Amino acid sequence: MDKLATDMSNLANTIARSLSEYLGDPSTRCITKSCSKSTSFLRLNHYPNCPFSEETFGLVPHTDSSYLTIVHPDKVGKLQLKINDSKWVSVRPKPGALIVNIGDLFQAWSNDVYKSVEHRVMTHSGADRHSIVYFLCPSYDSLIGSCTGHSPIYRSFTFGEFRKEVDKDVKQLGCKVGLPRFHL
Repeated sequence: MDKLATDMSNLANTIARSLSEYLGDPSTRCITKSCSKSTSFLRLNHYPNCPFSEETFGLVPHTDSSYLTIVHPDKVGKLQLKINDSKWVSVRPKPGALIVNIGDLFQAWSNDVYKSVEHRVMTHSGADRHSIVYFLCPSYDSLIGSCTGHSPIYRSFTFGEFRKEVDKDVKQLGCKVGLPRFHL
């Protein structure tokens, strides 16, 4: 597990640096400097089969509260992405392929150049689903602000402040509000 977490961390940091360089950010390491093994994490997911309905959520629609998320899916699939703010499309798993999602923090940091994708997991009536997921996250006191040099869309905030708002929203509203809470 340690080797897998290290490999996923190295891959996530490489992708984050590449995406940052594309934006022309002179401090492309600011994302990766704020992330470490102690703040990022690996999650093993198990979604039991559901004999009742394949319209049952294994995981409700949401965006990730990370910079990047790397998913190693199994062959069952059932991960769906929301496109054009209305249509859900299934991601077909390919052997040996990984899925990379932009998270809320990268969206804020890039000033909406990159978008955090809303996604969900549906159940399967005939098979359990498993996935390995790595979340690239900063420390709770890391400041998240726009890197683009253009007028920021979001006010600067810490990851801890963001997580606190997400937790509060889930308790009070039953769902995550996320980035809209931080619009200027």
